[in-house]
Order: sequence, then C-alpha cells, then structure tokens
Amino acid sequence: MKYRWKVEPFGRESSGEKRAEEQTGNGSLLTSGSDRFFSSCASSKCRSGWLHLWRSRSVPVFEGGWTCSAQCTEDRVTTALRRELEGRREEPSAHRHRIPLGLVMLEQGWINSEQLRQALDAQKAAGQGKLGAWLVRQHGVQEQLVTRALSLQWGCPVLSADSHDAPALACIMPRLFVDAFGALPLRVAAGRLLYLGFEEQLDPILALALERMSGLRVETGLVRGSLFRDALDRMLTSKYPGIEMIESVSEQPLVRLLARTLERAKPVEARLVRVHDCLWMRLWLRPQNGYLPEIEGVRDVVCSLRSS
Repeated sequence: MKYRWKVEPFGRESSGEKRAEEQTGNGSLLTSGSDRFFSSCASSKCRSGWLHLWRSRSVPVFEGGWTCSAQCTEDRVTTALRRELEGRREEPSAHRHRIPLGLVMLEQGWINSEQLRQALDAQKAAGQGKLGAWLVRQHGVQEQLVTRALSLQWGCPVLSADSHDAPALACIMPRLFVDAFGALPLRVAAGRLLYLGFEEQLDPILALALERMSGLRVETGLVRGSLFRDALDRMLTSKYPGIEMIESVSEQPLVRLLARTLERAKPVEARLVRVHDCLWMRLWLRPQNGYLPEIEGVRDVVCSLRSS
C-alpha cells in the first residue's frame, strides 16, 4: 500500500527570480548563498520590504523560505503550526472494517475450523496474545502464513528484511517514532522510494508525515514477526540524530519555543509535520549530499501540546 505526497519546496519566490539550486537528501531545494542575497523574506507579514540588499544573515530557512528577523520566523512557525493542527480533520481514518484474521486463514485453507476454535478459546482464557501467535504456538502454523494473512487484511505487500542496514537508516526519523509506532525503515530504492515495515498493522499517518518530511515516496508493508523484531532491535540500538523534546500548555508558547530553536540553530532548511499527537520539526544544519541525511547534519525537535 502506497501513501504518496507530492513534495514541493515550501515558501514563495518573487516572480522572475532566478535560483541556483542544490539538491539535498531531504528532497528539498536549497538556494545557494549568492542567490539568497537577492531573495525576499518568506513571511507574509513582513513589513521591512521585499528586497534586503544589505541584510546581515541568510538563515534560518524554514519550509523553503528565508526570514529576515526573529518576528518573521515566529510568524512563519505560527502559520505552519496552525496548518498541522487543522490538518487533523483530514488525516486517514484510524478504523477500517477488515475480515477477521482467523476467517482469512480459514478461507485460504491454512487452518481448519477446529484449530481456529481452539486458538480463540486459548486466547480468551489467557486474556492476552494475538490470534496468530496462538495458532503458531498451538498448531505449528507457519509464521509466514500469519503474515500473509495480515497482508491480505490490510491489502499491502509482505516486505523483506534482507540486508537491512539499521545504522544507515537511523537518520530517517527519530528513535522515539521507531519505538512508539513500531515502524521499521527497511531500505531506500533508487534514491526516491522508502520501504517502511510494520509487524501487524500499518500506520498511514506516520507514513504520510514521513513522506512530507523526507521528500521520499513511502511504501508500507508487513514484515514477518521474528524478522521484524530482530531488525527492530538493531534499529533501537543504532545512533540517531540529536533530539529535543518540548511540551507546552498552549499554542503561542510552543510557537515561541520553536522559533527560538530556529533562530539559535540557523538551519539551511527546516520543516514541521504532525505525527498523531506529536509535532515533529527537523532542522538541516548544513546542505546534504545524497538521499539520506547525515546524522550529524540534522537535528530533530518533537513537541506536544499538553492540556492545562
């Protein structure tokens, strides 16, 4: 199952403006220093004029647009934050009716009705465990058949974890998301397609956020349980980009904190996306080469709004 998002450079440009561009690993286009000299402030509320011939700075850049002052940076962050919070109404539905796993396997002839009944009884008596695990434990059903049945439920492919390079893929997203959402970056194909694996169910909200952040197309699928867990252990022990956690009681203090982070770090690019109840901002501290960012060249900020 694919979740696609057309990634365009954020911000705006004056008409007729020529840009020298550098292709970066996050899929964005960063203007070179000489052309930024003539670019306009990206804030729609900027009152200092559209052309800054003698400005003293060329960063920070947020969502493809340079800002000329701390106030303009805060205005840009406010717009982005409200966009992400309002986008909750448009996110994919978390619930979708699916044929129960046992019936899928029964229909495929991989189990019989007596095996299904016994597994359901054992699950009910224990009050825990997945049906697939009980079928494997009680009746020796092959683990790959359980994964194939789950893929039929979700209408997605079964993905391979062969040659999984955890250290190389740890730059894709924060360790927090890998752990909390059970998401496993598997590989990048042709420099533009990221395969994202899950053990039992897909997470389209995370997949969409990852597409918007990375500029890569994301294809999601399921990975056989034991292979998934081994690869996940490797991912969780890898080195990740630096991360800062922020919690705020309301929107405006959060805007100020994010804007100050941008002003301090002075990134050559930064983006903000929402992942479920979290907001994820990534900062590219220097231009990147290749389709995967350098771990030392990016920094993550994960924040949440806490009810007062």
